[in-house]
Amino acid sequence: GSMANKKWSEMSSAQQTAVLTLASIELALTATAAVDLIRRPADQIHGRKGVWALALFVQPVGPIAYLWTHRQ
Repeated sequence: GSMANKKWSEMSSAQQTAVLTLASIELALTATAAVDLIRRPADQIHGRKGVWALALFVQPVGPIAYLWTHRQ
């Protein structure tokens, strides 16, 4: 079956490495976006902070959209 239906112990070491790598990237993007959202003044946010805070939980689109929208 697909990797989505496999248990961790059923995955090859390459699949486990891929999952850990992608999860690390996703965590780094989310943390970076969250720190920026917290530190950035509300008048510099495109939209409402609360909406962006919720969007950060939509993985991986939310953090990428936030960082793309607020890049400098």
